[in-house]
Amino acid sequence: MTIAVKRALSLLDLFSESVPEIGLSDAARLSGHDKATVHRLLNTLREAGLIEQNTGSKLYRLGPAVLHLARLREATFPVIAVVQPMLDALAEETGETAHCSLYTNNALAVIATTESKRANRVSMRGSETLPFHATASGLAFLAFAAPDVVARAMALPMVAFTPNTMTTQAELTAALTETRRLGYASIDKSYEGDVCGIGCPIFGSDKAAVGAIAVATPCHRLTAELQAVITRAVQSSARELTRKLGNALPM
Repeated sequence: MTIAVKRALSLLDLFSESVPEIGLSDAARLSGHDKATVHRLLNTLREAGLIEQNTGSKLYRLGPAVLHLARLREATFPVIAVVQPMLDALAEETGETAHCSLYTNNALAVIATTESKRANRVSMRGSETLPFHATASGLAFLAFAAPDVVARAMALPMVAFTPNTMTTQAELTAALTETRRLGYASIDKSYEGDVCGIGCPIFGSDKAAVGAIAVATPCHRLTAELQAVITRAVQSSARELTRKLGNALPM
């Protein structure tokens, strides 16, 4: 993949449920490229139908080609149809919010979620992007990802979301080592103030991680007993999902 193509596709990551439209200046600022380069890349994406421009506001938004590709992907390789029932069962078993994320374009994107039925629960958006260094899903994925993926992720800025967020490569390296030893990752208030999470990797055909499945809960509710229940349930679900996607677990 050429650098220009990578840069163009990376602009798609700027869109989310909270940012459905974006202007040229903001796109340039967030991407770190100059306006002329970003304008050229946006035009390339627009010509491909991946984005479109609001004729009134001149803001850019995702285009119809994205919907077409999403529908085609789900029709030919129905990931959501496989994942969603498993998340429903995982949330029912643990009583907490379950979610699944997949790696794409140097980011970990949530593809499906089932929220806890409790009044006090962790809420997640289906299009949320998770930081590698501050979430259980991110650590679980990165600990078992391909070496080139890990190298790119390790080079990303480590933003401090809370006082508990790790912000150095030494901390991240140690956390990944511990995750590999345990086979799962856990975080405590490192992304949001009262959120704890436990996550396990999902493996692809090359036996490297392609994503993660995880459960998030308010930390004040996470007793040792509940932690054990969640850990077993997430590990079991991750193994089952890997197999259902037609892949083998690494030895």
